[in-house]
Amino acid sequence: MLNGEFTALRAIERADLPSLLEWRNRPDYRRYFREVRELSLAQQQQWYEHVVLGDPNTRMFAIVEKDSKRLLGACGLCYIDWLRRSADFSIYVGADNLYIDAKLAPDTARIMMKYGYGELNLHRLWAEIYDFDEPKKRLFDTLGFKLDGRFRDNHWAEGRWHDSLFYSRLSSD
Repeated sequence: MLNGEFTALRAIERADLPSLLEWRNRPDYRRYFREVRELSLAQQQQWYEHVVLGDPNTRMFAIVEKDSKRLLGACGLCYIDWLRRSADFSIYVGADNLYIDAKLAPDTARIMMKYGYGELNLHRLWAEIYDFDEPKKRLFDTLGFKLDGRFRDNHWAEGRWHDSLFYSRLSSD
């Protein structure tokens, strides 16, 4: 288990899948994800088998409260490029309708950064978010991520095109 001040990261267990699926399928959360369709339990289980357990280029974690161990959400480092030492940074807090808050999400993110830069020896953590994702913009600013660029009109949501914003933070930052 990887511990922060308020949160801890542990392996995602099969028993976590129903809660993660419920949060993942919430329309107010789903709008922030690359995969915008509602997922079935079978699709969630397939993701667990193939990505969480089977993809050597992915490290996914359950976010839990440090003291109670209550499941809060999920996070991970995905699309790890071992040659270039970079990974996509993914995070959301599903419990208590938080998504990205000012306490649990930054604490979790710091644990992942320490793990990514230290344990995995990554050099660059990056994320693609959409221009309407104000909570993650604030999170990345708080964590010292820099806006690297944007893909204009890259994401169709809510009846119009939105830009994809690419943020990154280097181990040397």
